[in-house]
Amino acid sequence: MIRPTRRADTDADFTRRRLAQLAVLGLAAGASPTALPGTASAAVPSSATAPPAGRPHYDRARRLAADDPVLRALVTALTPGSVLPPLPAPAPVKLFDNLVLLSAGWVSAMAVLTDDGIVLIDALTSPADAEGVVVPGLRAVGADPAAIRHVVVTHGHADHFGGAQTLADRYGARVHMSPADWDLLARTRPADAPVRDLDIADGAQLTLGGTTIELHHAPGHTPGTVSPVIPVRAGGRYHSAMLWGGLNPPSTVAELRTLLASVHSFRAVMRRTNVEVELSNHPNDHGLERAEQLRHQPPGAANPFLLGGPRTQRYMAVMDAMVRGRIADAEAAEEAGRRREPGHVEPGP
Repeated sequence: MIRPTRRADTDADFTRRRLAQLAVLGLAAGASPTALPGTASAAVPSSATAPPAGRPHYDRARRLAADDPVLRALVTALTPGSVLPPLPAPAPVKLFDNLVLLSAGWVSAMAVLTDDGIVLIDALTSPADAEGVVVPGLRAVGADPAAIRHVVVTHGHADHFGGAQTLADRYGARVHMSPADWDLLARTRPADAPVRDLDIADGAQLTLGGTTIELHHAPGHTPGTVSPVIPVRAGGRYHSAMLWGGLNPPSTVAELRTLLASVHSFRAVMRRTNVEVELSNHPNDHGLERAEQLRHQPPGAANPFLLGGPRTQRYMAVMDAMVRGRIADAEAAEEAGRRREPGHVEPGP
């Protein structure tokens, strides 16, 4: 298990070491005016080796991404065969005045700070992460972990719910998950699963201390994946942030079509709520690089997570194209499988 950085290290030491690792791993997804010094410029994987059925969609996604490092990272993450390498865990950092990134490296949680307590979005991989990452991470930024009132689990995989029951037991936090993914846990009975608590209805609003978070069903990655829309504050200004709840695509055509429908419905939610900020619970969006940039940039510099409305919409357009490519590949694979079945006869002219 990846552990938080030793406190004896300075932020500068950690940043130089971590960015060197990211460069070696090829995660600095393209040079741009906002790229950090010392990061490598990794090209988006070519579509030349991708299955031919999906290639036109992948090529379109690459054109949409252009030289944007956030969008290029998304293309890389959704390219068939891509695997996230292990990453060191960054120190906790406030992405906005009321939003804290708490990360184990390859998976992250977000803490929304309100006047009446904390809403934690995801709970990392295990009770050990709750004890060793979430609790000290909140204290490091001046927040009291005893103020955790709610844990919203974006989907029913262990790297997102693993620490939830520990936090519920210790602080009395309520645990929220979609009904479909509570049912998923009931069927699969994974270790460290939280006790079923509160169901998330599609479009539900969770309000704490004057902050209202919208919770939208976005099935595909799991049957009940949830994507939040979170109000974040920078100085005296509020912005609307989205967090796509589960990116790794399923394999069947039916599940992929469900995922594509979720992309479309959530993109409409983003337009309605004027989303300007993109967040992720995995490092598939140049997010850890942007967090380090934010940590060390001078006061008054532009927040690298504040993409603006057009750019967040283009993020979803890239996702749309990549999922369409996955659907085309899956359809082609299913058709090839049918042709290999005994007794299959090709139709005549």
